[in-house]
Amino acid sequence: MKKIMVCCLIALCSQNTYAQQNLTPEKMWSLGRVAPQGLSKDENTIYYSVSVADTKENKSKTKFYSMPVTGGNTVEISSLPVVADAVMDNTLENASISPDGRTMIFSKEIKLQKIKGQDKYPELQKSNVLVYDDLNQRHWDTWEDGAYSHVFVAQNKGGMPANEMDIMKNELFDCPQKPFGGAEDLMFAPDSKSVVYVTKKKSGMEYAISTNTDIYNYNLATLETENLTEGMEGYDTNPAFSKDGNNMAWLSMKQANCESDKNELWIMDWATKTKHNLTKDWDETINSFAWSKDGKQIYFIAPFHGTEQLFEVTINEDFNGVVRQISKGSFDVNGIAAETPTSIIVTRTDMNHAVEIYSIEKISGEMTQLTHVNDAAYNDINMCEVKERYTLLENGENLFSWVIYPPNFDSTKKYPTLLYCQGGPQSALSQFYSFRWNFQLMASQGYIVIAPNRTGMPGWGTKWNADISLDWGGNPMRDYLAAIDDISTESYVDTDRRGAVGASYGGYSVFMLAGMHEGRFKTFIAHDGLFDLKSWYGTTEELWFANWDIGGPYWDHNNKEAHKSYTEFSPSNFVEYWTSPIMIYQGGIDFRVPIEQGLQAFQAAKIKGLKSRFVYLPEENHWVLKPQNGLAWQYEFYKWLKETL
Repeated sequence: MKKIMVCCLIALCSQNTYAQQNLTPEKMWSLGRVAPQGLSKDENTIYYSVSVADTKENKSKTKFYSMPVTGGNTVEISSLPVVADAVMDNTLENASISPDGRTMIFSKEIKLQKIKGQDKYPELQKSNVLVYDDLNQRHWDTWEDGAYSHVFVAQNKGGMPANEMDIMKNELFDCPQKPFGGAEDLMFAPDSKSVVYVTKKKSGMEYAISTNTDIYNYNLATLETENLTEGMEGYDTNPAFSKDGNNMAWLSMKQANCESDKNELWIMDWATKTKHNLTKDWDETINSFAWSKDGKQIYFIAPFHGTEQLFEVTINEDFNGVVRQISKGSFDVNGIAAETPTSIIVTRTDMNHAVEIYSIEKISGEMTQLTHVNDAAYNDINMCEVKERYTLLENGENLFSWVIYPPNFDSTKKYPTLLYCQGGPQSALSQFYSFRWNFQLMASQGYIVIAPNRTGMPGWGTKWNADISLDWGGNPMRDYLAAIDDISTESYVDTDRRGAVGASYGGYSVFMLAGMHEGRFKTFIAHDGLFDLKSWYGTTEELWFANWDIGGPYWDHNNKEAHKSYTEFSPSNFVEYWTSPIMIYQGGIDFRVPIEQGLQAFQAAKIKGLKSRFVYLPEENHWVLKPQNGLAWQYEFYKWLKETL
């Protein structure tokens, strides 16, 4: 009997071992992508969506579900419940009805400029011409066509607008803000007497060089507009009212023309319009926030030590906010969905798991998983061990890195190792789960991955975050080389098989390291990277970013900071030192890092006689969004590594 049981156990173990497989691109793309969609009116039920990529049809398919906020049975529903009392016209964009039910707002594109050839010359209706007299002719992935998104107010007639009026008065400004703004940019005040909206009242070149968005209040009785953030010169975004309507909170950056300044949490007494900075004494930047139901606290998410965590700030009588960290651990809290009497409903990821919905106890920070969309898939996937690592820099500071190890890692063996270079350049390298730069997927193909929180990343104080500006090729490159040198002291790292990979500023880093690595790396992969700063300055669209981070235009020879960027920190100046194979991805409608960057780098590598490959994605912007393109991206990525590493 014992012999039979032992045999059964051996067979069972063999089956479990066989069942668990390493993550593949196909398996990763089959995972469900979870997104909270709101609460029921009684606040006992949470609604959420799950999108799954259909690679055959090259698009995602979405289903909707409901479940108790405390967790439990999940029920598929045909659609999300209508939030408003009236059924709203579903053709309206960003529409909402006032709390008193009498009025509605929505956004609509209106043509204000003649830019197209057929608009300027009606007899030339088959022309394909765009004519510009000023900058901001294109943004992110779209050419300006003379139409602007404006806020309209109208009487509510059974969910349909009546007597609609453009409250932005034919001005050349957008609300929602382009390219990523949405319904959060326009709303009714709780008393239904006014409309609050976000816009940047600049156009043309002024728009291209400024980050000064403001929050405006349009009085429905007087038809007058008030700038609520007058004199605040940076980004002012995400206005949100407390439930009682007494206060409005929003996020604000102090520095003019700096898109990555410290994001601070402000509050305004709605009656007096008195403003207070709740986080002026807190040395980190904020991603997003949500009011507590009683209006005494605001919950917010912020980068912290290689993760993103949930915090709360208590609003005391003198408006000096007291910040407390609620969640702690090796994971990211990505978004705030809802609040119960004892907990906060959030989304969470880590490097082995895509987004799921969790409940966090307000006092203890204890977390409970509510959705289990991808549990069955994870049961078949080998997980990767993720460790923290600190590297002592030459200046005495400690550099933090995440190190991701292959499944079933064996320290007695040697592994090829990838240095991951993060984009931004001021974005956090945390416990995110990406469907492109996926560390679990990289490690599951047999690579160790080291991902440093180099100079310029939030979560380590505002100075560390800011120090990358005007120093792109300086301390950040020092940090990358220190990280790869440090982990290379481990016996399990094959120092003859090391590569560097990254996108955007990470792609820039790859190009820069290719000219200064002194034999460390055997191969490189760059996606939408900045190769030549001079031509990049002449073609990118958000010039405030280039002016702040590299110092300004290349022709200003009296500007020492800009001169240093163009001479010492432009990768194109160091191509003579390129010696290793390099693969370059480039999006065709990426106007942030336009196509000439990738083409120049590829052409330089080929002329030098290096093994190189150019992967062109004509329909993709700075990201890769279509499922089949995403899979092709992965196939080429690992094919290249197999060939060169």
